Formats: sequence, structure tokens, C-alpha cells
Amino acid sequence: MTLKEGQRVKLAADTRLTDWAAMTEDSSTSRGAVAGSLSLAAGTEGTVERVVEHDHQSQEVREYERLKSLLDAFGHEMPTESRRQLEEKVGSLEPEWIAYQEQGRRVTVRVRLDNGFILDDTHEDVFTPA
Repeated sequence: MTLKEGQRVKLAADTRLTDWAAMTEDSSTSRGAVAGSLSLAAGTEGTVERVVEHDHQSQEVREYERLKSLLDAFGHEMPTESRRQLEEKVGSLEPEWIAYQEQGRRVTVRVRLDNGFILDDTHEDVFTPA
């Protein structure tokens, strides 16, 4: 599912949000403590303000694409040993490529909820169309 800016959505499940705050008694000591938590009920509606598609390609995935393209385009013209080495390198990078394909793309959204709260950098699967 890909959400779109301006689309109405609702929370798919009850969502608990917790944040940490630095608590200080004086300037020399600082310790973290839970400032509190907030629970938002499933079905809370809002509007998508921003959609961000994240590119999570690793260096290995980019290298696999580059070498695989080279092999596909020019492999038949290469000397046998060069082609064999290139095929080995492509084969060694293939697990990274398969993992990348299985992972899919990551999409996060910023949603302004009707109650005034804003959820930002939230995975799109947290919401369903309203």
C-alpha cells in the first residue's frame, strides 16, 4: 500500500508512544527518565501531510546491479576467464540482492491526526485508508 498526501487515514491498531527526557537536579548531573507515554486508539483518523520513500540500497546491492548489467550486456564478448571472474563476483553479491528484493521499499509518512497530534516518520503500515 502506498499512501498519498492529502489522503484520509486511520490508525490500524492501538499505538503507545513513549519518550525520554533528560532530568537534571543541577548542571553537573543528568539522567534519563521516562517523561510519560501516550496511547492513541485504533481508528483515530487524520490526514497524510507527507510521504517519503526511502532508498535502502547498500553498496553491495548497487555493485551487484552494476556488475550484473555489465555481464548481461558484454559477457558474451568477454574472454572466458574474465567472464568467469565476473560471474563469480555477481554470484557472491547475489544474497545481498535477494535480501534487498525481499525487503521491499520503506515508506514513512507524516500524519496530522484530527485530535491535533502529529505522527512523523511513521511506517505507512501503521495506517489504513479511512
